[in-house]
Amino acid sequence: MAEPATTSVLFLCLGNICRSPMAEAVFTDVVQKRGLADRFRIDSCGTGGYHIGEAPDSRSTATCNKHGVKVNHKARRLSNQDYSQFDWILCMDEHNLRDAESRRPAGDAAKRAKLSLFGAFDPQGRRIIEDPYYGGQEGFETNFQQVTRCSDGFLAHLGFKSPL
Repeated sequence: MAEPATTSVLFLCLGNICRSPMAEAVFTDVVQKRGLADRFRIDSCGTGGYHIGEAPDSRSTATCNKHGVKVNHKARRLSNQDYSQFDWILCMDEHNLRDAESRRPAGDAAKRAKLSLFGAFDPQGRRIIEDPYYGGQEGFETNFQQVTRCSDGFLAHLGFKSPL
């Protein structure tokens, strides 16, 4: 029997310390709980290089930990290779999406990645995952709930039925 196809997913925000590492951790948790971990390769990065090598924002990590979701990531910047190595680049807001589109390198290999807002998969229709960096803890909780919904919505888009 053939191995199931692997889908590679890259979550993208500005600095890769708040939204995208949270989305990476939550999506990883969701696919693990559904028994789909072997079907995905998951990572996150930022359009800016402000925090390369740093751990995620402590508020993002605390929110994930509060919900039993493990975070294991060091910030990195979007690279030209990401466009050929990932099937999906899921952006947190329109600015990230425009940046990703404008940075896409030329060539057929770079056309592999589908670019989209992660919020496009939110069943509540909230297309933008707002940056909580300058706000309080409640913004991180809002993000957690939204990326959880988006994770389920994205899996449904890929054809994975929701658990009962």
